[in-house]
Amino acid sequence: MDYGFIGTGTITEAIIIGALSSDLPIRRVVVSPRNADIAARLAARFTQVEIAASNQAVVDAAEILVLAIRPQVAEGALTQLSIPQTQRIISLIAATSHEKLAAWTGLETSNFVRAIPLPFVAFREGATAIYPPDARTEQLFAALGTAVPCSSKEEFDLLAALTALMGSYFGILERTSDWLAGKGMEEAKARSYLTPLFAGLAHVASRAPTSTYAALRAEFSTKGGLNEQVFRDFDTGGGTAALTKALNRVLERIKN
Repeated sequence: MDYGFIGTGTITEAIIIGALSSDLPIRRVVVSPRNADIAARLAARFTQVEIAASNQAVVDAAEILVLAIRPQVAEGALTQLSIPQTQRIISLIAATSHEKLAAWTGLETSNFVRAIPLPFVAFREGATAIYPPDARTEQLFAALGTAVPCSSKEEFDLLAALTALMGSYFGILERTSDWLAGKGMEEAKARSYLTPLFAGLAHVASRAPTSTYAALRAEFSTKGGLNEQVFRDFDTGGGTAALTKALNRVLERIKN
């Protein structure tokens, strides 16, 4: 396969690193010259990577075209391109519908598959939501972790909303580290404990795919114990309500 990437930012770099470190049969990866530093870094690291002279040159070289540009500049970039009617396109453009992509390119909505890869695909970890299901797109992202094909746009939007939790995850670690620092603990020591603690919990859930989160919470919470107390305080203190409200607000932004 020959892949072409329009947009050479952090996610493009992560996908290319992960893909070219996997067993995928990739002959060539052509990247746009927009971010010269990242493009040059990739070309220096992988012999399969070529830097195109323009976005149109990427289109002309690609069997599978990947759009990885910011939504604010997507219309201006895509309306300038001449794309074959048979081109298969993976769009990573956030909150940009199939209908908009089709209007900007003159293609059919069926030409496009939308996906939400996250930076850890560089390490071939994490999950990538895909809509609609597509064998070649699933093959790519399955090699980069886990591919999660969605049966509807509504399902895809729900998973897209969950990507907004990444900052909050690190925010919880930050606030907890700050609490420890306020009690006199060095930040480095706090981090050396917190990071593997949270990573270990994620591994527990990964190794128990048939267990509900409620069951895992009960398993890790002694009746009348400290874990039960903290979650109860979080829940009754407005934590669940705040989280639900935040996710609903993100979902509205994505849908609009």
